[in-house]
Amino acid sequence: MAGSLLRQAGQFRTYETVRGFEMITEKSLLQKIREKELEMSVKIDEARSLADQHLSRVKKESLAILKQGEEEGRTAAEDLVKREMERVRGEVNILHAKADEEVQAIRMKGEANLRPAVERIVSLILAE
Repeated sequence: MAGSLLRQAGQFRTYETVRGFEMITEKSLLQKIREKELEMSVKIDEARSLADQHLSRVKKESLAILKQGEEEGRTAAEDLVKREMERVRGEVNILHAKADEEVQAIRMKGEANLRPAVERIVSLILAE
């Protein structure tokens, strides 16, 4: 019965073996409360330690998630910029091609009208 507990009339008695003899020691209610407080304090410290470890791990995980999100966002932004630049370059090339066609058409029209324009100018100058 070593270490067993017996309660009688508000008193707590424990059986302890001291120097080979089993003795009944009585503990007051206050002593039992202090023992429970000590047990609870140890449990609270353990829980606090576990909570701190958990919080530390969660902070590291959240920082990793933020870093990953920033990297993915930066990559997505770079991809978007590249796609848009390619699209804009395509549009610019189309506009350059249209402008070259218009210049060529105007040049051809101007060349076609050049001879009649020169003849008219010469005739106007000679007529004076």
